[in-house]
Amino acid sequence: MSDKIVNSVPYPFTLPDPLPKGQPFNPSVLENSRGARPSVQASRLRELFQQGYRSRDKALTFVLSYDGLSSRLIEEAGFQAIFLGGYAMSASAGLPDAGYIAFGEVSQKIAEVARQVSIPIMVDGDTGYGSPLNVYRTVQGFAQAGAAGIMVEDQTWPKRCGHTKGKSVVPRAEAYARMQAAIDARNEGIDIVILARTDALIEGWDEAIARALKFKEMGADAIFIEALPDRAAMQKANEIVKAPMMANIIQGALTENLSGKDLAGIGFAAIAYATTLVAAQLKSVREALEDLKKAMPVGPAPVIESFDVICQGVGFGKYWEMEKRYAPENFQE
Repeated sequence: MSDKIVNSVPYPFTLPDPLPKGQPFNPSVLENSRGARPSVQASRLRELFQQGYRSRDKALTFVLSYDGLSSRLIEEAGFQAIFLGGYAMSASAGLPDAGYIAFGEVSQKIAEVARQVSIPIMVDGDTGYGSPLNVYRTVQGFAQAGAAGIMVEDQTWPKRCGHTKGKSVVPRAEAYARMQAAIDARNEGIDIVILARTDALIEGWDEAIARALKFKEMGADAIFIEALPDRAAMQKANEIVKAPMMANIIQGALTENLSGKDLAGIGFAAIAYATTLVAAQLKSVREALEDLKKAMPVGPAPVIESFDVICQGVGFGKYWEMEKRYAPENFQE
């Protein structure tokens, strides 16, 4: 049963957490706040990025999630932050990552996940869903919903997964206006980490680097150049940009699938595994359905998990504890 394997493999990249679980709140966690209104989770996430940047043997690692349960399982496994990914959220709706979901749906997802986890939540904000004014609203709206970080990119709309064909980017001026709006929204509202993404590698190396450096100069907290092809390009980008950077690993896609240790050694502060849980869901659901069809003519349905493990996994254990805690008989005078 799957509950037997929970944390059977220790999480290998634990970074010093400014707000360890179960420890009393330390106001110093807010020392690196950048917003008009401090956010504990944003400061915590920013520090984790910076810890990853300073380390050369560990990196902040994201396994991109899509809902409350998948996010809770990520925290259960020992990961230190959540990343609600556009690819994963779109897939959970049965859709490709091609601009189908936007501000409203994602805001609801953030609130859903924030109710389930205690670790910071990074969110894919795509292009901000419109003009720079839309970007401003999106950044502040996501922060209000419970996000600790947001990724904003320079693709045209409708955007698409950065490892698929047909994508394009807006001109530099529009990309910079978009990013300035995101940074202003952070500085003038609730603090939130800005992960600035460029897909401009399709326009050439120099264009991608120019945009990355400009985003850094403007005040982005971290930089993401999508679809760097190999170790040499990753190494060169980190040497030039000299800021916390994120690598995006989609197994079998455009970026070389190096080990987490190698990526940290190259200089990446963070690593994202964008499709791992989507692939796991596709494979496990298809296998379960085929196994059920095989069993139907000859015997009982296969037991994938015990009912007790399922109930505990979806949160009934906590529910029953709270039910006892708030039973009316506990308050009789």
